[in-house]
Amino acid sequence: MNKKLGLTALGAALAIGLTACGGEGAGSNSNTEDAAPEDLTIGVSMPTQTSERWIADGDAVQSQLEDAGYEVDLQFANDDIPTQGQQIDQMITEGADLLIVAAIDGTALSSQLQAAADEGIKVISYDRLIRDTENVDFYVSFDNFKVGVAQGTALLTGLGVLNADGSEGTATGPFNVELFAGSLDDNNAAFFFDGAMSVLQPKIDDGTLVVKSGQTDIEQAATLRWSQETAQKRMEDLLTGSYSDGTKVNGVLSPYDGISRGIITALQNAGYGPDIASANPLPIVTGQDAEIASVKLINDGVQSSTIFKDTRLLAEQAVTAAQAFLEGNEPEANDTETYDNGVKVVPSYLLPVETVYKDDIQSVLIDSEYWTADEVAKGQSD
Repeated sequence: MNKKLGLTALGAALAIGLTACGGEGAGSNSNTEDAAPEDLTIGVSMPTQTSERWIADGDAVQSQLEDAGYEVDLQFANDDIPTQGQQIDQMITEGADLLIVAAIDGTALSSQLQAAADEGIKVISYDRLIRDTENVDFYVSFDNFKVGVAQGTALLTGLGVLNADGSEGTATGPFNVELFAGSLDDNNAAFFFDGAMSVLQPKIDDGTLVVKSGQTDIEQAATLRWSQETAQKRMEDLLTGSYSDGTKVNGVLSPYDGISRGIITALQNAGYGPDIASANPLPIVTGQDAEIASVKLINDGVQSSTIFKDTRLLAEQAVTAAQAFLEGNEPEANDTETYDNGVKVVPSYLLPVETVYKDDIQSVLIDSEYWTADEVAKGQSD
């Protein structure tokens, strides 16, 4: 994954450096302000190594922090909430000067973050907002509502309801669609779903789209831990329960590539496909994260689209925010209103996203050196 670690020229052009705004924040660890980077340790807590996306995030953050001279303690919690809590406790005990945390459950780290605050340790919430605590100092992520809007738009584009330029397409439906959401313990899941439904609900209301199962609430559509296997089982149940009369599914809203692959497996096992162009075509299936296995599926005409979130840029913003805090300053936020964690609005830096269809793989993913053409062809990273 080494090619993911350094910022490309494209990444450098897109990334907006965070400049220090001056002034020491309340509770900042003044012991770090005059310290050399090599004398400071940053604890980085990532949720899992079962997703290539989180491996890439962890590697990118570690590499860029080390390039800046810091010591890094990177831990993966294997999707186990107690393990993540214990790892963060250990980071604090061993003297971490700052924490960067991508939480498994955004509500489960209050005691650890209180301990960090008691030691004057700043906490950066990474991509998944940490909730129900005042002890989170900054949030770096993508514009998650817009991710959902992009997914909903991609579903309508794949069905022909919209054209690629966003104008009205020629297809009028009705189209049978089913809705999947992420894990309810991840704050982002609601933003993705709400963003998608802001696009899809009007088309449901006017009859262009029909959710034949009737499962339109996020609680019904949720997928615990974003599990591919859980998504496959739910898709199988939907086919058995709502489509045994011979009607077909035309589209599926999926919030993440792993979930998409589970959905596609269930559909192919039920006789759809093998691809979108088949006589009994696969439904239009969306996704997120541009995982290499799904990029190959898109290239092969199996999955319709994915949302690309360049983790190299996200890592850069986390590192720049960390540097600002460790120098006794406040990092620059570009959103100070959206991300209320239940206790306070967390100042945030949000990055843009891109929708990737088959025709975009070369320009967006290969030309930027996120994936190589060989990796796309194999569906595996080198």
